Amino acid sequence: MKITVVGTGYVGLVTGACLAEVGNHVLCLDVDPAKIALLQGGGIPIYEPGLEAMVKRNAAAGRLSFTTDIPAAVAHGDIQFIAVGTPPDEDGSADLQYVLAAARAIGRYMPAERIVVDKSTVPVGTADKVKAAIAEELALRECALPFAVVSNPEFLKEGAAIEDFMKPDRIVVGVEDARAAEKMRRLYAPFQRNHDRLLVMDIRSAELTKYAANAMLATRISFMNELALLAETLGADIEQVRQGIGSDPRIGYHFLYAGCGYGGSCFPKDVQALLRTAAENQMPLRVLQAVEAANEAQKQVLLQKITAHYGADLRAKHFAVWGLAFKPNTDDMREAPSLTLIAGLLAAGAQVTVYDPVAMDEARKRLPVSPQLHWASGMEAALQAADALVIVTEWKEFRSPDFGLLARQLTDKTIFDGRNLYPAAAMVEAGLTYFPIGRAAVRHPAIGQ
Repeated sequence: MKITVVGTGYVGLVTGACLAEVGNHVLCLDVDPAKIALLQGGGIPIYEPGLEAMVKRNAAAGRLSFTTDIPAAVAHGDIQFIAVGTPPDEDGSADLQYVLAAARAIGRYMPAERIVVDKSTVPVGTADKVKAAIAEELALRECALPFAVVSNPEFLKEGAAIEDFMKPDRIVVGVEDARAAEKMRRLYAPFQRNHDRLLVMDIRSAELTKYAANAMLATRISFMNELALLAETLGADIEQVRQGIGSDPRIGYHFLYAGCGYGGSCFPKDVQALLRTAAENQMPLRVLQAVEAANEAQKQVLLQKITAHYGADLRAKHFAVWGLAFKPNTDDMREAPSLTLIAGLLAAGAQVTVYDPVAMDEARKRLPVSPQLHWASGMEAALQAADALVIVTEWKEFRSPDFGLLARQLTDKTIFDGRNLYPAAAMVEAGLTYFPIGRAAVRHPAIGQ
């Protein structure tokens, strides 16, 4: 098939590369000339395991190409994916200007029948707006070309997007046209050869499914984070609680890890957008309101543990921070808990040295320029001159460090662990003071209470 993908961000680039991987001819369109030049030169603008190799392989095979030429892109694909950004507006609603601009461009230049697929995360009712925008452009051309609009939300986990696309657990397609449904079924047939994963539903249900899925996962995270705070107060261990409830098949283990709050491009934005949609329809989502409030509070927990231990004035302290991205296997810094933590440490007067395996460049764009803020070349280099270590992102290389080295390097022999990476016994053996989340702290006698 010939396919056009409008937008070469995270969703658009993964979609285009994966569709090309199974033999389709894909043209990716973006209005940013620098991004297209980078892609045409063999680079990619984001970090995602396996994506760069896939892009290069399919570009070399002639199945994947990139352009800023809007008419050429609209002319290329019988199926036109809209995969542009939907950033939050000032009121929390999704900003649809880029989606509707893409729709208008398709209507302005389409030479024949087209299937237009909303891949961007969009509020319920967006397909109607896309349809209206295309119809308006066709009317201006005095042209009666047929077209169908489809909702096909993405369910890609950053850090595992290639596997999620190539081996999906479900493919949601919202349609009102039987021919479009059949075309989408043929498009996705290579990704579901062992059994049918395609869920065909009405368009509005498909649009809501994406928001509902992310809201449910965000709810699980915030619920566990609140339970973790209660566990600390009661003297319980949230890790044991997690295993106890996760073993119930009605609950399961996924998204039950306590931590220092969720971030990223999806959960915060999609929770806000769903709350806004509910408010506009006089249907407040009280549980989701609490989820958002709990997450904002959880982002302060690490700083609260630090100031409870050291006091509010941190001018005499130097902290090493391991992990800046909102999760491992990505360089995404959007809404990352590290931003909240580091801002708080700097405001309290602390010196801070940061390290992340992948996200250092992105972090430089989002963290302030400050004489208190230092950038390390590696995890051990970050420990130099540090009094304490703070772990924010659970990268694999942080899971089994040399605890003896940590005890020797850290002046105060203290770790604040926002991801509960280490067993208490190892901390005791190494002589470290250790503050996890939702579990009892380990206070080494030599350090004091």
